Amino acid sequence: MAPVIIAPYDPAWPAMFEAERALIDRQLAGYVVAGIEHVGSTSVPGLAAKPVIDIMVGVASLEAAWPAVPLLEPLGYGYFPYKPEVMHWLCKPSPELRTHHVHLIAAGSRPWHERLAFRDRLRDDAELRAAYVRLKLELAARHGDDREAYTAHKAGFIERVVARALG
Repeated sequence: MAPVIIAPYDPAWPAMFEAERALIDRQLAGYVVAGIEHVGSTSVPGLAAKPVIDIMVGVASLEAAWPAVPLLEPLGYGYFPYKPEVMHWLCKPSPELRTHHVHLIAAGSRPWHERLAFRDRLRDDAELRAAYVRLKLELAARHGDDREAYTAHKAGFIERVVARALG
């Protein structure tokens, strides 16, 4: 598995998202019910991040979206059962070298609102962004060879931000 590397913010990330969003929107016509959102750290201007574009697609339900999963294969995405009770998760070009993640998530669900709330709070609050970068750099240094541990140790911070944002 690829190491956790935090890169400085790249102003090309929004354009990378937009290009992929257009492809996904055409490929999943009929399955997208609440838009295609750029989420994750690359969606926050100025925020250092793992250089992976996270794309959240609002679908009617996970069950209704199953037929959409193979439609993403021609775009280079592979499905992996990561948090299958929350989303259909795909990555490209491979699990070892990830440039993009797609999260098919039920529109209007708690995870849908949480991801948007976290992104928006980071976009709006420079101090919060700075604290998150410090945490990410510290965790990457400690858990650079373990993505799961890196992600797990960010959870408390994310939960606190989301709780304040959603009330």
